[in-house]
Amino acid sequence: MEPKKTPWHARFAVTLALLLPVYFAVAALGTKIGLWSWQVGLGSLVIGAGPMLLGIVAAVAAVSLILIMRKAPRKGWALPLIALVIPVGVFGFLGTVGTTASANPIHDVSTDTANPPTFSEATMAARAEIDANPVSDYATPLGEIDWWADKASDELKAKSHAQIVEELYPDLRSIGYRAGSEVSVLEDVAAAMRDIGLSEVTKKPVEGRVEGVAETFWFGFKDDVVVRVADEGIDIRSVSRVGVSDLGANAARVEELVAAIKARGNE
Repeated sequence: MEPKKTPWHARFAVTLALLLPVYFAVAALGTKIGLWSWQVGLGSLVIGAGPMLLGIVAAVAAVSLILIMRKAPRKGWALPLIALVIPVGVFGFLGTVGTTASANPIHDVSTDTANPPTFSEATMAARAEIDANPVSDYATPLGEIDWWADKASDELKAKSHAQIVEELYPDLRSIGYRAGSEVSVLEDVAAAMRDIGLSEVTKKPVEGRVEGVAETFWFGFKDDVVVRVADEGIDIRSVSRVGVSDLGANAARVEELVAAIKARGNE
């Protein structure tokens, strides 16, 4: 007797499941290379259509698994099971992303919350060209800032940006340096920025400022980073151009840059 073939619907289900990572990769990389805007790539293709596609694939896989398990010899059950695990796993991953976003609701982080470093006119112009997020006023409660009106929870609206940064990232602190070494410190900062992968690093010695740009791999989202070298010490600020939550990326970057600057002899 000829061996029973794996049912076509099992092969179809696993094919759909294996195409899911391709779909999400295309949505992300298409955004990065400019085929469509981030609102389309992240908002429509991932956040909008993504869950629906995951649900469809999970449903197809579940139906295929049920059909196979109804009667012997139950050949090919592993394929729809794999096809079911993939979208369920992605759903789980998206759930962790949502949790991370809730834990990191802002996208502007600085080591100095009383007087955060400011960006150059060139950087502000680059942000304005793409209608980027406004650079936050650290002293004003979010509830009094129009941009946050429909984005912040009632709890966040009662707090200033400075309060939120201090509560979420209490370990972020200014870096000291040896008096009279401002010129060499600026060189250290610029080198440290390059060490952690920032691009477009520019020094402005007269202003005691160094700026750079960080870019994410998948979507190509850009964050602006500025370091101020003043008598009070070295202070860092990292601000996302788009998005509400940064998933903790800016705080992590500031910590990484602090470590890179300290590794060059600054304390």
